[in-house]
Amino acid sequence: MKHYIPNALTLLNLFCGCIAVIFAVNNNFIAAALFVFLGIFFDFFDGFAARKLNVQSELGVQLDSLADMVTSGLVPGLIMYKLLSLTVDAPETSDSWGTSSFGFDLPLLPLVGLCVTLASAYRLAKFNIDEDQQTYFKGLPTPANTLLIVSLPLILEFQNSDVINSIIINKWFLIGLTALSCYLLNAGIKLFALKFKDWGFKANATRYIFIMLCVVLLIVLQFAAIPVIILLYIGMSVLDNVSSKLK
Repeated sequence: MKHYIPNALTLLNLFCGCIAVIFAVNNNFIAAALFVFLGIFFDFFDGFAARKLNVQSELGVQLDSLADMVTSGLVPGLIMYKLLSLTVDAPETSDSWGTSSFGFDLPLLPLVGLCVTLASAYRLAKFNIDEDQQTYFKGLPTPANTLLIVSLPLILEFQNSDVINSIIINKWFLIGLTALSCYLLNAGIKLFALKFKDWGFKANATRYIFIMLCVVLLIVLQFAAIPVIILLYIGMSVLDNVSSKLK
C-alpha cells in the first residue's frame, strides 16, 4: 500500500496544475497561484515520502516530471503569455496574427511567454537523464521558476505600488524576464537542494539560513519577496559552491 502514497501525491500535484491552467486561461491569477502553490507543496512531499518510505521508483521519477510539466511548465508559460497580452493594445495591431476565416486574432508578442514552457520541458527532460542531480540541482528548478513568474500578478494585485506595477507591465521587462527564465532553467549553475539527510545544523547551514531569510523577507515584503528569494537562492548557491572549492 505504501508504494502508492508518493504517486498519489504526484497525481495531486498534476490535478492542482490542471485546475491552475483553467484559472489562468480565464484570467483568475489569484486562484491559479493558489493551486500552483498547492501543486508545488505536493511536489515537494512526494519525493520526501518516497525517500522516507523507501519506495523510490523509475515510474515515480517519470510521473513527477510529467506532473511538473503542467504545474511548473505550462502554467508559468500561460501566465507570462497573459501578462504580455496586457502590453498589446489590440489584436488588430501590426504584431498580430489573424485569420478571419477561422474567426480568431492571435497577437504574436505574447507567444514569447510560452518559451518558458518550452524551456521547462527541456529542463525536465535533461533532469530525468542526469544522474548527478540527486543532492543538488543544475539550473533553476522548475517549481522555483514558476514561483518567480506566478508572483508577478500577485504583486500587481496586492502590493499597490505604481512604480513596481509600471515595471511589471512593460513588454521589455517581461521579454527580458522570459529570456532570463529560459536561461536559468537550463544553465549549468549548481544550486543546492532543500533535501535534508539529517537535521543537524552544520551539514545544513546553508539550507537553514536560506529558510530563515525567506521567512523574514516574506513577512517584510510579502509577495514582492518571491523574486528577491529566487535571487537569494541563486546567490547563496554560488557562494556555497565557491566556499566548497576553497576548502
